[in-house]
Amino acid sequence: MSVRRIAQFLERTLPIAVLIVAVVGAPIMIFSPQGLPRLRELERELADVEEENAELGRQIEALRGKVARLRDDPTAVERIARDNLGFVRQSEVVFQFSR
Repeated sequence: MSVRRIAQFLERTLPIAVLIVAVVGAPIMIFSPQGLPRLRELERELADVEEENAELGRQIEALRGKVARLRDDPTAVERIARDNLGFVRQSEVVFQFSR
């Protein structure tokens, strides 16, 4: 065979071969475990992570508000000292009752 005949043969058969590979290979790649099912799983995971990030963002904003109140509001600091730490003023009398 001459080089010209080989070239003509490739020009005719190569596009058909590529088409066959695409027709057979595309569905195999799409429906394989690493194809479309994996894409759906990753999309669900992304949605979960975005939801978690949004929740964490809300928590951060709530904590920033709490920090601002503690920084600017002395009554908030006093309330925490009384409720959480059990502090009392010197002028107050504490009564403890046994159960």
